Amino acid sequence: MDLERVVLVTGASRGIGRGIAEVFAEPGWHVVINFHSGRQAAEETAEAVAARGGEAHLKPFDIADPEAVKEAFKEVTDQLGRLDVLVNNAGITRDNVFPRMKLTEWDDVMNTNLRGAFLCCQAAVRPMMRQRFGRIVNITSVVGVTGNPGQANYSAAKAGLIGLTRSLARELVSRNITVNAVAPGYIETEMTANLPEKAREALLGQIPAGRVGKPEEVGLAVRFLASEGAGYITGQVLHVNGGMHMG
Repeated sequence: MDLERVVLVTGASRGIGRGIAEVFAEPGWHVVINFHSGRQAAEETAEAVAARGGEAHLKPFDIADPEAVKEAFKEVTDQLGRLDVLVNNAGITRDNVFPRMKLTEWDDVMNTNLRGAFLCCQAAVRPMMRQRFGRIVNITSVVGVTGNPGQANYSAAKAGLIGLTRSLARELVSRNITVNAVAPGYIETEMTANLPEKAREALLGQIPAGRVGKPEEVGLAVRFLASEGAGYITGQVLHVNGGMHMG
């Protein structure tokens, strides 16, 4: 690659975020690894990126803090000269049945999963417009389409992310900036690995592929949407769920 590229992945210290960061890790790519806590895990992601030939850059900041986001994105563009790809992956859960859901549980999820993506998109758009190239990929979820009991907050935030994706896609495509979403189903992370055996069996029964996905499989979908070859694809939701949901 003649032109060095820069990708920033939020929530990249573990799980799906790490899988995405690793897929971008190759010579010619600067991979900016965002995290809010868990520096050791973020450093492990950086080591994995470096081992694959990419240039890793740790960037801790709270994506729900407007000033922290502005400062972090300015530092990235000042240091690396550009920003080509933003992957909004960071997300949290605060599950509870709806009648008992606390306002703090609603607000915490909305602030990180939706407000954070909004702030990062706004910060990324400026340098992308200047360079007349950009790729934004938002990580939503199958439950943002289907809903899920006990996850009204999470499902609503992920559904909102799809609406944000489509609106920005319409606004930005004339500037050669595409905006798409990837909606993972159940992926092999710490959360799914710790499920009781009966719960895991019930989960697999919902998936025609008969297995949970791997973080790198989500990463490969993101990498495609971030590529030059996907320049005519925008406003789309790419489902990565082993056939669990088709629509």
